[in-house]
Amino acid sequence: MGTTKTEEFTIKDNKLSKYAKALASPARIAILQLLIKKQSCICGDIVDELPLSQSTVSQHLKELKEAGLIKGDIDGVKVCYCIDEKEWENAKMYLISFFESYTAKNKCC
Repeated sequence: MGTTKTEEFTIKDNKLSKYAKALASPARIAILQLLIKKQSCICGDIVDELPLSQSTVSQHLKELKEAGLIKGDIDGVKVCYCIDEKEWENAKMYLISFFESYTAKNKCC
């Protein structure tokens, strides 16, 4: 497997890629929608809501947390997850900026 050579790209490109990767799974989208709806969730509650195993949900939560879109607080043996508001706004800014950078000038296809 080749390397991604992330150092060859801008910080902005790498951040946008990080957010896009985190959003590239319907399971992660469903988890985010659940967290948005409930404002916070215990991992077990997420498992009860989705047709995924505990280990699969945990892996998706890990990806979302690594991207910075969510954060989790440990309460005994449970972890309560919620949207990381600051990083959510950053992701929104990067994604909007990316999509707004295109303006149709002529038909190429």
